[in-house]
Amino acid sequence: MLPNDHPSVSFGKIGVLLVNLGTPDSTSVSDIRRYLREFLSDRRVIELNPVLWQVILNLFILTFRPPKVAQVYKQVWREDTDESPLRYFTRMQAKKLAERFSNNENVIVDWAMRYGNPSIKSGIRLLQEQGCDRQIIVPLYPQYAAATTATVCDEVYRTLMDLRWQPAVRITDPYESHSLYINALANSINEYKATLDWNPEKTILSFHGIPKEYFDNGDPYHCYCHKTARLLRIALNETSESMPLTFQSRFGPKEWLQPYTDKTIEQYARDGIKNLLLVTPGFSSDCIETLEEIDIAARESFIEHGGEHFATVPCLNDRDDAIDLYESLVKEVAGSWISVT
Repeated sequence: MLPNDHPSVSFGKIGVLLVNLGTPDSTSVSDIRRYLREFLSDRRVIELNPVLWQVILNLFILTFRPPKVAQVYKQVWREDTDESPLRYFTRMQAKKLAERFSNNENVIVDWAMRYGNPSIKSGIRLLQEQGCDRQIIVPLYPQYAAATTATVCDEVYRTLMDLRWQPAVRITDPYESHSLYINALANSINEYKATLDWNPEKTILSFHGIPKEYFDNGDPYHCYCHKTARLLRIALNETSESMPLTFQSRFGPKEWLQPYTDKTIEQYARDGIKNLLLVTPGFSSDCIETLEEIDIAARESFIEHGGEHFATVPCLNDRDDAIDLYESLVKEVAGSWISVT
């Protein structure tokens, strides 16, 4: 029997935790250095000898890179809410998803970041404190990769290892071919193209890259990206010629998945392509990789090499059809958890 003064324990609710990659707390160099240290110390992200990598990371990367990254974040930082676009849109996704379950007081929706704040650990613990003894984790990565989806799972399991009373946990599937995801992408592209006063000659599907070595070692990410691209082309009646797939954001000297987005854009401009549209289907929310790397840096490169019109379709962000997708993913994995409450 528990002592009379034992604190009451809440249970019986379902927690939903949306998880995105992460973001620094501010544009200060110290906050960005802290964020990069956590992100680049993940051995699924950087698969090098850990001792050697820590020397490189601490002596070189964390010394010279944070000031440069700070300038990048300052270009896209949301001054109205004083946060990164990634944090803003992830927060809005959780808010709008919570509204979908507003008629069920037993479902609580929150959000977290794999790196930075709020952490997965704090998110799981907060949901548990609110009585969520069943929790659904939603990694906001359409295409599975060990460096994204798997590391979210790693952190969830590490958190559970420290809990005496573990909640039951379910993790949603990658959704690279989900009909609601493909439809939302197609809708976003069609709607954005309708706002242009020029016609794209090419529409590039740019996904975040990974080192080719990861793919050679069995990571399925490359295949998932091509699956998304194929289904999206079918939905839009496009071809691989009119809607090519590329990979962006390579880092370090190793070969990454090809073709590279930046090199492809330069070559198209040199070849006389004047009108180019970019889509970033692998990102659930706009972030520095879409807003700065693509919409600013890639645009400048295209114009510099002879292009004329360049546009980037916004990510799905908090569109209604994106929330339809997340609601469906939650209900699919929840099963009787939600239907019986």
